[in-house]
Amino acid sequence: MEKIILLHTNDLHSHLENWPKIRRFLLNRKQEEAAEKKIITVDLGDFVDRWHPLTEATNGQANVELMNQINYDAATIGNNEGVGNSKAELNQLYDQANFDVLLDNLFDKKTLQPPAWSQTCKVITTEQGTKVGLLAFTAPFPLTYSPNGWDIRQVMDILPDLVADIRPKVDVLVLMSHLGISADRRIARELPTIDVILGSHTHHLFEHGEMVNGVQLAAAGKYGYYVGEVHVTVDDERRIQKTSARTFATEKMLELPEDQEEIASYLATGHKLLTAKTVAEVPFSMSTDIHDEHPMIDYALAAVKEAAETDVAILNSGLFLTDIPAGIVNQDQLHTALPHPMHLIKVTLDGNNLIRLILEMEKNRHFLINFPVMGMGFRGKVFGHLVYDGIEYDAINHQVRWLGELVDPESEYTLATVDHYMFVPFFPTIEIAGRYEFLFPAFIRSVLGDYLHTHYPTK
Repeated sequence: MEKIILLHTNDLHSHLENWPKIRRFLLNRKQEEAAEKKIITVDLGDFVDRWHPLTEATNGQANVELMNQINYDAATIGNNEGVGNSKAELNQLYDQANFDVLLDNLFDKKTLQPPAWSQTCKVITTEQGTKVGLLAFTAPFPLTYSPNGWDIRQVMDILPDLVADIRPKVDVLVLMSHLGISADRRIARELPTIDVILGSHTHHLFEHGEMVNGVQLAAAGKYGYYVGEVHVTVDDERRIQKTSARTFATEKMLELPEDQEEIASYLATGHKLLTAKTVAEVPFSMSTDIHDEHPMIDYALAAVKEAAETDVAILNSGLFLTDIPAGIVNQDQLHTALPHPMHLIKVTLDGNNLIRLILEMEKNRHFLINFPVMGMGFRGKVFGHLVYDGIEYDAINHQVRWLGELVDPESEYTLATVDHYMFVPFFPTIEIAGRYEFLFPAFIRSVLGDYLHTHYPTK
């Protein structure tokens, strides 16, 4: 009998406070490899998240340096790598990686070729001759991949043929999935010739795995709270006899006194690098309070209109997390105030649907002020107040004005906001009735930074 152990991490999202313990655990486990035991380490994506200042300052390169400490056998990307970086940044992200990046459903939009930094599969042969095949897929989001220059394809358009091709060549077939729990279960039902699916993306946790149609599923939660481990036992003829899965809680792993110093250094280095990048010199403080003399949201709305070339913009106050004092403004301040990986969208609606959209916003306005939002690019606490620039709503007569004039039901209107509004469920008119255009690659903080740089340049 031979035992193959798959160690898997996923969805760290730059929670580097857990990294020293995870690294120590993985390296110690890898040292246990013996002639009758093969240990394979993989990461399933979303290791990089630009909310962390060190990730932001290095375009994710610092995260890859940390991954290099493990010498992973393979990794794939999540949507934070795929959409949270510009195409150029993603094309350079893995330049210094000492591990293979596997990905099977991302292609260059112009050439229709896979990116140069990825490969279709990897076959690892153990000392006893067992062949372990690895495939990888990431969550397909055409709305956001396409304007970034990528052609992202649906899993079942590619995976069945890929499995048919590689299955006869390997003894154990493993899918590295950044697809989510529902997709993993569906794949297991439809393609039971896959032996193991290592899951991620939806941050689900299978503490002891899950069996679906004879396929071993595994998943290790989020943020580095757990590390996953799958055991595959094969006989002398390299046939699988048994599989099992379990997870290890990071909070129970060995912690050393120097860990906190290392964690603090990641933050300090990121803040230092971003602070050195000056943006503008503003003669007044910008406040997160929309009722102050200089609300930051007012300048962000003006920035959004300028960048999108529209007359109207809409944002929510919960996007703005910290004030920016008068004086020199640097990228660290912008990143701290606006840590969200959000892009702009332009939305064109006829007058009737514009009125409908504003009525949706007004209906949800008071509910959203203190509503906690999780994910979908939002890195704040609550949604906050909706603020219009160029639109007025008359609550008594239920009328909407555009630049002071009543909206004409038959005319067309184009406004700008953040792509987050496409993904929250509160404003369905945007997606259902709007023609929308995603503006890549700038994030909302970059848009505000460019505006301040233009209008308040450093002396």
